[in-house]
Amino acid sequence: MRILVMGGSWFLGRAVAEQAVKRGWSVWTFSRGRSGTLPAGAEAVHGDRTSPRDLARLADSGTWDAVIDTSSADFAPRHVLTAARALEPVARRYVYVSTVNAYAGWPREPLTESSPLLDAPADADEQYGSDASPAAHYGMQKAGSERAVRETFGAARTVLLRPGVILGPGEYVGRLPWWLRRTRRGGTVLAPGRADRTVQPVDVSDAASFALDRAADRTGGTYNVVAPGRETMGDLLTACLDVTGGLGRLRWVPDEVLIEHGVRQWTELPLWRTAAGVWAVDGTRARDAGLRCRPIGETVAATWAWLHSGGTAVAHPRAAEHGIAPGKEAAILAAFDN
Repeated sequence: MRILVMGGSWFLGRAVAEQAVKRGWSVWTFSRGRSGTLPAGAEAVHGDRTSPRDLARLADSGTWDAVIDTSSADFAPRHVLTAARALEPVARRYVYVSTVNAYAGWPREPLTESSPLLDAPADADEQYGSDASPAAHYGMQKAGSERAVRETFGAARTVLLRPGVILGPGEYVGRLPWWLRRTRRGGTVLAPGRADRTVQPVDVSDAASFALDRAADRTGGTYNVVAPGRETMGDLLTACLDVTGGLGRLRWVPDEVLIEHGVRQWTELPLWRTAAGVWAVDGTRARDAGLRCRPIGETVAATWAWLHSGGTAVAHPRAAEHGIAPGKEAAILAAFDN
């Protein structure tokens, strides 16, 4: 297999490139080369995916069995469309990493791959949908990018992957690293909502492996890349306590109390959200196609080992959004216990 990874130097992109090299595949990556590192054995082509000239140079540099696009979170559909058009003559298929945010019903309702998507044209610019909420804007951008790939490569040559939350070593958003650092600090830890609330994060290594398997399969398709929902928020936070030394004590505070105190869902207490569909995404199709999800405890342990050994994520502005201030956490706990 000869693959081109759009990105390839950090988090999911690096995991894809690293695993592909281990499989003995020929691996090229395309990025600006400004952040992260490539795994040994991958060949880098540097350039800006918003530049038609750089994309033309990339297309002239080889042919590939598959393109795996992990780098388009910050790119408008029109840029994805330009890249897809440049690469269509030299690539057999295109694996595009999208998101469950592309669904019109997320996070309010349960979802399957046939659920309606947000609407955006394939040539939408960065401003398309900006008058909506940030989450809807992001979802529209991804839905338009999906359309750009499908319109260019056709359904039979397009694979669309829609992960929910991806965790693991190298995570740049900072959700799991924040919980690990918080539990390591010890004391009474404000645990959000219910311990038995099901969660569906997928490990970065498992997501990467599935992307490579889909690239090699030579068929198109759309897949929700989520864990099966066998584990809970309690499992996740207990695993955090265990790997960091067990110095803290979880205090579960009901949703309504957190809402009353103005706690921002999804960010101040990462992964906590009360909407019915957040962790109700059907991943049956992906599991039937070979997605295997390791226990959440293994993801937690691997992330802690990475952090504890000095691992640092690529700097990203979203990381600053996550985590509740110690004073606010203490005030909520004190009010609840009194």
